[in-house]
Amino acid sequence: MPSDETPAPQAMELLRRVPYGRLATSMRALPFLAVARHIVSDGHILLRMHSGFGYHEACDGSVVAYGADNYNAASADEGDGLWSVQFTGPAEIVHPCPEQEELFGAAPVRANGEPFAPAYLRVDPHFVTEHTLGFDASQLVRHAA
Repeated sequence: MPSDETPAPQAMELLRRVPYGRLATSMRALPFLAVARHIVSDGHILLRMHSGFGYHEACDGSVVAYGADNYNAASADEGDGLWSVQFTGPAEIVHPCPEQEELFGAAPVRANGEPFAPAYLRVDPHFVTEHTLGFDASQLVRHAA
């Protein structure tokens, strides 16, 4: 469901259900995908990531893509459907207020063996899509052998 001005309310509600997603953009002409913690705040998505990789600097002022899903948390036998939300929009480095920092919760201790040093980005979603997979109550999720 594309949106030119405000993100789809259902997509933002789905994002609130999981704490982490994946940020994608390019750095030095190479694509990268990074795990980030997110919160939804005033129609924007705030991301917390490790500053040691420099990814936040590559994203600052650029259009990025971000996506999150419940693939690891959902269980079809409990009646939950699978969903994913993706969006693109411009990102900028920000300094969250204390209330927003509290919403992020505890930060990781380490990132790739280094002490975790947080960096924050605000992303303004411009194009939002969501996808869902529904299951019949008789279906069970089983891992392939």
